[in-house]
Amino acid sequence: VVDEAHLRARCRAFKEAFGEGAVLYAGKALLLKAICRIVAEEGLGLDVVSGGELYTALAAGFPPERLYFHGNNKSEEELAEALAAGVGRIVVDNFHELALLGQLAPRAKGARVPVLLRLAPGIEAHTHDYIKTGQLDSKFGFSLAGGQAEEAVALAAASNAVELVGLHCHIGSQIFKTAPYAEAAAVMMDFAARIWQQTGTVIRELDLGGGFGIYYAPGDEPLSPREYAAVMREVVAAKAEASGLVPPRLLVEPGRAIAGPAGTTLYTVGAIKEIPGVRKYVAVDGGMADNIRPALYQARYEALLANKADRPAVEKVSITGKCCESGDMLIWDISLPKAEPGDILAVSCTGAYCYPMASNYNRLPRPAVVLVYEGEAALIGRRETYADLVRLEVVPPRLQRRLAG
Repeated sequence: VVDEAHLRARCRAFKEAFGEGAVLYAGKALLLKAICRIVAEEGLGLDVVSGGELYTALAAGFPPERLYFHGNNKSEEELAEALAAGVGRIVVDNFHELALLGQLAPRAKGARVPVLLRLAPGIEAHTHDYIKTGQLDSKFGFSLAGGQAEEAVALAAASNAVELVGLHCHIGSQIFKTAPYAEAAAVMMDFAARIWQQTGTVIRELDLGGGFGIYYAPGDEPLSPREYAAVMREVVAAKAEASGLVPPRLLVEPGRAIAGPAGTTLYTVGAIKEIPGVRKYVAVDGGMADNIRPALYQARYEALLANKADRPAVEKVSITGKCCESGDMLIWDISLPKAEPGDILAVSCTGAYCYPMASNYNRLPRPAVVLVYEGEAALIGRRETYADLVRLEVVPPRLQRRLAG
């Protein structure tokens, strides 16, 4: 269930903090056509990372000039689709991609393709290893160590196919401090100054990515968009002044920080198993198939029994899913009113990286997605059926004959 008012409020908070045209919603957090429409109405840009996300955005009528196309392994077909659509920027991740654009761009209409180069700035973001992205040893971007980034700038600046507009970095996710962003801004601005002094190349845009932390459970202390913006702007302005540069346009890419708090997952309680003196398991009709984050990242969540929200907590239980995996645990040791089969468990802050990462493991259909706004509910993602699970499958004729015989 997605709270549209909350989603829009988060869009506006980031836009007010960073300015008009400076906020690109990271579609990988939650991307459905209705979400694209809301983001477009709120005046944000959109960060897409695959041909499928690009297709979804275009199918929703999202303005292509406000699309930034990311990804560490864009195929030739995906790049051709992006060029044909007229996306605003392509964020180039590697030398292979630069070469592909050199081949594809002359066939596309218009001038050179505007690009940002994604760099790995070597910043240590204190978060889970699987969601760190800006360190030296990363699959993403041109490394600042060893001269890769300088080589990429030289190639892009000399290319007749691309126009080097700016630089990009992303240091990780679920970050609650401003210091890593200040450090990233400083490193990126120092690099921008160096290449300007050495080659005369001027960086007009600086995209510092996303990763802004949100509240999931006690101990999480998120900052406001304004706090992040103030630190980033201060560093960029100071570095630009010291180097004699015009401050580049600052961009950010919040995804989780916009969609995460707006989403709530509703489960129905089923089997309940108590091991005396050990643990009480409360099973729900979902689990790691619709929320892989606890198993993948050890992510923590809060929850309540929606139909018993006014009752006091009387027992400590652990919430498990229905997948055939011991690791299919949504929440360990949560205090709730006495749970019974048929109760509705509401897990908060599931708006980001749950539905997009959902699978059909154990042949579980993906859940429906409902948008709520001013007392009205609207379906924006249909619940999958069993027929959907086999819709793309084909049984070879020889096997069909054997079964028939």
